[in-house]
Amino acid sequence: MKTIVIGVVAAMLTGSAAFAADVYQPPLEPVVEAAPVEVGAASGWYLRGDVGYAFTKLRGAKFYQGSNSYERDFDSYDLDDTWTGGVGVGYQVTNYLRTDVTLDYLGKTDFEGSTTGGCGVADFCTSRDISSMTAWSLMANAYVDIGTYGIFTPYVGAGIGGTQVRWDKLKNTSCETGNPDNCDGEFEHSGKRKWRFTYGLMAGTAIDLTCNLQADVGYRFRQIVGGDMFGYKESGGPGRDKGINIHEARAGLRYNFGGCEQAYVPEYPVEQPVYK
Repeated sequence: MKTIVIGVVAAMLTGSAAFAADVYQPPLEPVVEAAPVEVGAASGWYLRGDVGYAFTKLRGAKFYQGSNSYERDFDSYDLDDTWTGGVGVGYQVTNYLRTDVTLDYLGKTDFEGSTTGGCGVADFCTSRDISSMTAWSLMANAYVDIGTYGIFTPYVGAGIGGTQVRWDKLKNTSCETGNPDNCDGEFEHSGKRKWRFTYGLMAGTAIDLTCNLQADVGYRFRQIVGGDMFGYKESGGPGRDKGINIHEARAGLRYNFGGCEQAYVPEYPVEQPVYK
C-alpha cells in the first residue's frame, strides 16, 4: 500500500512538471518611453504678411533761400504718424536662424513746416509749407530665434535695403509776421522721389497657432537716409530732408511650407509565447 501511494504522488509531480514545461512565458521587457520631441517651427520656406502703425520723425529739413545762394534749416517741421503694410518670403535655415526679403509700404504721411525771413511783401515773413510723402521699402533681413517657450518664440533681427521716398509737391505761403492777411501768394514746388539706403532693427515674438501657422507681434525701427525733398520755385528751393526715423508696432502672420515635425514613437516587437 505504501508503495502504491508513493508511486501515485511521484506520477502527479512528474505530470505537473511536464505541463509547466509545455508553455514558456518570456519575461516581460521593461517599457522604454521615447524621449519627448519638441515640436518647433517648421523648417523651410515661409510667407509672411504684416500690418502696423508707424510713428514717423523727420530728422530735419533744409532749403535754399534767395536764388539758391543760402541754405538754411526749416524753423519747424513735423511728419504725421501713419500706417504700414508689407509682404515677404523667407527661409528657416536652422532652429535658431532664419532670413527673409520684405516689401513694405508706408502710407501717406502729411508734412508741415515753417520758415522765417524776408518775402515780397515785408522784411519779416513767416511761411507755411505743407506736403506729404509715401514710401516703398525693399529689405533683406536676418533673425535669431532665441528659443521656444511653450507656444512663444522670441527673436531679434536686423536688415538692410533701400527705400523709395516719394515726396508730393510742396505748397508754400509766406505772410508778414504778425499780419497773416498780408501774404506773398502761394507757390508750388515739385516733389522729388528717389531710392535711399535704409537699415532696420527688429524684436518680437512668434506665437504658434498651428504647426504651420504663426502670429508675429513685434517692433521695428527703420532709418532712411536723407535726400531730395522738393525743387526750385520763385527764389526758393530746392530743399532736402536729413532723413526719416520710423518706429513701428507690427502684427502679422507667417505660413511655413516645410511641414511639421512629428514626435518619434518607437515600435517594439510583440513576443509570442513559445510552446515546448
